[in-house]
Amino acid sequence: MPATRTVTPDGDVILLVSGESAAARAAAHAQDDDLTAVIEITDVAPVSVPHRIRGRAWLAGWLTAVRGDDRAACAALLAERHPVGELLGLSGSRAWVLLRLEVGEISVDDLWGAEHVNPEDLAAAEPDPMVAHESELLQHLHAAHGDRLGELCGLLGAREDSGMRAVPLALDRLGLRVRFTGGAAGSFDARFDFPDPVADIGGLRRAMHTLFSAASR
Repeated sequence: MPATRTVTPDGDVILLVSGESAAARAAAHAQDDDLTAVIEITDVAPVSVPHRIRGRAWLAGWLTAVRGDDRAACAALLAERHPVGELLGLSGSRAWVLLRLEVGEISVDDLWGAEHVNPEDLAAAEPDPMVAHESELLQHLHAAHGDRLGELCGLLGAREDSGMRAVPLALDRLGLRVRFTGGAAGSFDARFDFPDPVADIGGLRRAMHTLFSAASR
């Protein structure tokens, strides 16, 4: 497990790993030879819900150690996006190693389905503005607004079932996904789109208010 990771503007994945890790040793042994590697990422819902794995992604490519002038630039990029204590002494420490994965192939299997992703699309992608807050927000919705989430079932028309338990499963700038369980209809997920994409917490509050107001009518 890397201590942290990020994606460069060119779409390469930069990993901060222990110098004793298998990946670090393999990259050092390979030197300039091609070393193929696969990163597997598992996305787990931050709330208690049946079948908590929301998706998996596999990034395959070529792994090398970051050396020379690139080392300082990559460390600065990591520190800017994901500040961690290990980066503070990176320039003079051998305990941590920076690795670069040049991505050649990406596969994703998540709540939206399974597909291949173009590496150029990874390079061009911007982080969702809700990603840093999603875990906390879902946990808050689950703990404090379970009854309001249950009311959203009324927006589903023929699938409405007042006996269902609602658990927030995923949140992004475009909407909220809720898992309904325990009713006559069985277990299913429903996606509730926001009227407009949200850019910050203030926008999210307004979007959630609109959803809850529509469900209570």
